[in-house]
Amino acid sequence: MEINELMDKFINENLIDIIISNPKSKGVEEAASKIKIRPLLLQEKLCFQASRYVGKQVFHENFDDMAIRTAITEWLTKEYKQGQFRSKEMSATVLSGNKGNMTIKCKKETTVKRVQAPLSHNRKKQYILEEGKAVPFLVDLGVMTKDGKVIQAKYDKFRQINRFLEYIEDVLPRLDKSKKQTIIDFGCGKSYLTFAMYYYMKELKGYDIRIIGLDLKKEVISHCQELAKKYGYRDLNFLTGDIADYEDVEQVNMVVTLHACDTATDYALYKAVRWNADVILSVPCCQHEANRQIASKEFSGIFKYGIIKERMAALITDGIRANLLERCGYKTQILEFIDLEHTPKNLLIRAVKGEITENHVEELERFLSLDLTLGNLLR
Repeated sequence: MEINELMDKFINENLIDIIISNPKSKGVEEAASKIKIRPLLLQEKLCFQASRYVGKQVFHENFDDMAIRTAITEWLTKEYKQGQFRSKEMSATVLSGNKGNMTIKCKKETTVKRVQAPLSHNRKKQYILEEGKAVPFLVDLGVMTKDGKVIQAKYDKFRQINRFLEYIEDVLPRLDKSKKQTIIDFGCGKSYLTFAMYYYMKELKGYDIRIIGLDLKKEVISHCQELAKKYGYRDLNFLTGDIADYEDVEQVNMVVTLHACDTATDYALYKAVRWNADVILSVPCCQHEANRQIASKEFSGIFKYGIIKERMAALITDGIRANLLERCGYKTQILEFIDLEHTPKNLLIRAVKGEITENHVEELERFLSLDLTLGNLLR
């Protein structure tokens, strides 16, 4: 049996789980000891969640049908020696050699009826902030009623907040719980996620933190500051100011920037690198800079379509940003934040301090005639 045929049999609604284990390279820092994959439903669409076990941490990432097939094939070909596949109807074992050659053994289950866990990812207990339990700032921000019921029109915002907190949960071990940690949220806006971050990290997890929210809108900042005072959040402060000009602190442990427009994201990332921040979480927005510059004879037939050029420019911008962070000593991932149907700005750059990784990002910039802000700031 070939790997593609195996995928056809297991990557469907009958899958129970897949466990990929036994790394081919032992002792690689931050390598996952195993990857567990299970099916789940997101908005009635079948997806697959891969949980990577790295030391005492677990990192989650969701894939669609085609993406998980590609990922599993890559993992078993290059990185892991063994895969165990289980569905309601059959099981299989995959053994992968050092050269990527595979031995696949598959058998039908005829004795024990396998039980599949519920696929729904929207059950109450799945959320970090539970539905039915009133959270003061969510009530005041119009997401919940006073009895903890999520307002239907704000359910997407409720899911987004919880998704963001899952990313925070993954990086918590990177922050020193024994010392006060300074966190800056650049472009905080109405601060749904800023309040959620403070509530989760300080009230629920007991971290000694100071969070500064920065935005240009004075009225919004004033309202957020009033709410922080109302809740007694003494270490949550909101300031009016520009990301590029902010110089009020000398050390920051985590930098968050969500939908900071165009090059404002670059200044936030630059400042995070300059502060040697342990964690960076960034959801970029409105990447106009590359769209104005990008040019290539080889891609001219594609770039003549404005919407294609715009989307490619945005993706390439974030790819270049991620590579630049890697060169500054960050282990960087680009993850899906929220679904495309809610906003096209759905990529999150997550970077944590690690080892410097060399790459050839300058060659890509030259090929596409790009001279971007973050690269210039970091030179």
